[in-house]
Amino acid sequence: MNYILLVVGFLLLIKGADWFVDGSASVAKRLKVPTFIIGMTIVAMGTSAPELAVSTAASLKGSNAIAISNVIGSNIFNLLVVCGACALFQPLSVKYSVLRKEFPISILASVLFVAMCFLGFSMSRTDGMILVLLFVCFLVWMVLSARKAREEEEQEEPLKQLPVWKCIIFIPGGIAAIVLGGDLVVDAASAIAESFGLSPTLIGLTIVACGTSLPELVTSIVAAKKGDADMALGNVIGSNIFNILLILGIAASVSPMEVLTENLIDGCLLIGLSFVTFVFAWIKQNISRKEGIVMLLLYVVYLFYICLR
Repeated sequence: MNYILLVVGFLLLIKGADWFVDGSASVAKRLKVPTFIIGMTIVAMGTSAPELAVSTAASLKGSNAIAISNVIGSNIFNLLVVCGACALFQPLSVKYSVLRKEFPISILASVLFVAMCFLGFSMSRTDGMILVLLFVCFLVWMVLSARKAREEEEQEEPLKQLPVWKCIIFIPGGIAAIVLGGDLVVDAASAIAESFGLSPTLIGLTIVACGTSLPELVTSIVAAKKGDADMALGNVIGSNIFNILLILGIAASVSPMEVLTENLIDGCLLIGLSFVTFVFAWIKQNISRKEGIVMLLLYVVYLFYICLR
């Protein structure tokens, strides 16, 4: 039965992502908001809903190993697998402004998280509230950036757009399918993994992290194939910021979390891999197919490491 639910979940993810990308791209065109900003906000928050649900539920149940490892594992998956897979379909061009602002913010969020963890090997409610407050500040900044981009947008030839009624159906319908599909995949995969006797931390870093990041993967690949590379990259960066600042912030605010040494090591690896991805993007202001393959191979090496330790 779990294997059937796994397949149904994947189908919902794929179709939901297709609807969500089409609806979001049409809204961006109508409002003259850059697709990158739509990817950083609406798409990122929509595709990160599974991580929010899983980590908050895990925190409430006292399963801190899954709550923290889910976020770290999801962010590493986003950087290496989502960006790497998208680059295979279409090289991801990266604007200089993104390398100067949004990308460094995602790295700083990871550094802040690791620094908090080092202090007392725990995340208190105060730490959680600080992270949530920083996310609110980030969201306000993104809204102001969207307004500025809209004001500076030149009048262009109208592009093909979906009717308003389709956008109204496609966006919430796509999110619902993505969230439901993500839940089915995570639950089924976790049940299968537990039957093989895997540890909670390993399940959080692999099965749960990959499962909850499937919306980002599918949505970003669909966006890249449709030529919306900005939305694909924005989805990854926005999701990583969302995961650390809001999801870990809410989880810690709900229930203080003990941090394991393995969490700190994985957090440091996340920072290092973020710098690697940043360097790839900085060199030619794009992530090429070759670099995408390297990133995918790095993820395979990381999987071997966490399985063998």
